[in-house]
Amino acid sequence: MTLPPTPPANAGKADEAALPAAFPFAAITGQPLLRMALLLGAVDPALGGVLIEGPRGTAKSTAARALAELLPGAPFVTLPLGASLEHLVGTLDLGEALAGHALRFAPGLLARAHGGVLYVDEVNLLPDALIDSLLDVAASGVNRIERDGISHRHAARFVLVGTMNPEEGALRPQLLDRFGLCVRLANIDDAAARQAIVRARLAFDADPDGFRARHAQAQAVLAGALARARAAVADAKALPYGDAVHEQVGALCIAAGVDGLRADLVMLRAARALAAWEGAAAIAPTHVPRVAELVLLHRRKPRGEAAPAVSSAARTSTNDASARGDGESDGLDRTATKPAGTDAADEPDWGTLPPEPTGIVRVKPLRPLIAEPPNARAAPKKA
Repeated sequence: MTLPPTPPANAGKADEAALPAAFPFAAITGQPLLRMALLLGAVDPALGGVLIEGPRGTAKSTAARALAELLPGAPFVTLPLGASLEHLVGTLDLGEALAGHALRFAPGLLARAHGGVLYVDEVNLLPDALIDSLLDVAASGVNRIERDGISHRHAARFVLVGTMNPEEGALRPQLLDRFGLCVRLANIDDAAARQAIVRARLAFDADPDGFRARHAQAQAVLAGALARARAAVADAKALPYGDAVHEQVGALCIAAGVDGLRADLVMLRAARALAAWEGAAAIAPTHVPRVAELVLLHRRKPRGEAAPAVSSAARTSTNDASARGDGESDGLDRTATKPAGTDAADEPDWGTLPPEPTGIVRVKPLRPLIAEPPNARAAPKKA
């Protein structure tokens, strides 16, 4: 009898060896904002992820896969479009429940992505409930499950990278605001830059190992800088926020007309991440404008859509006038806008519409279904 051959010692790594090599992050050129946004998201995953908008073929997915290599031992998890909420957050392990009559949690993709990169292609095509749960965990770093008789929580700190093509649909503003940073890519119009990108891609496809070897030193430098920056951000006492930084962030967010305070918080975090990436001793006011567009791009309201804001001085004067209540004048003649002798009954009802004239339409006369005989009419009586 012939025995089967003994498998090699590295047979368990056959699947890993079969995976294609990733394009090195250090070799990505022509997209400086994309590189900065991904690096800041990796320095501080609490930013809430990076949304990349752009047409096809602008290195969105290539950059996301290349980022995972800069994090030692980091998994790269892809969320497919057909995934369900149970597939994402986890659910009850039915096999264990049926076999041993015990409730056990079956981890989802969020648990697998802990410490790495979670990539979502065409995020605008996912159901809103799925995106909402994903962004909640990306911002908090904790996945909480309360369903199917299970109450469970586990750490899920990852770099969220979502890509979308605006031509295929848009995200609701409520979901856009949950993404920390946003990059809007465009087609490269410079001929020299296009040729350099194409040449690099062709060289990588022809010899992936040789291409990666030529960029190995640059990759090591990026990985070392990223590790130092992540350690600096993790230190709560390092890189405090100064008053000048707070003032600049508040002024930029007010000028952009954003809703809420999430933009202020994300901009402060992004400026701190940038300072940590550059190895600065403190957050300088010059760090804020460099990250402001990444924070405000998807939150800025177009001109004319922002609600009219009431200044703090106007609110103070109004509150003072209402608090006095003794008829003391505050310098404003509020009776000049209302004619004398008018009351609430004389004011027009602004919710009604004036009557509109309608033309008279000629109606065709009705014809009887059964015609009457000519002599059916009774003759008039004689006087």
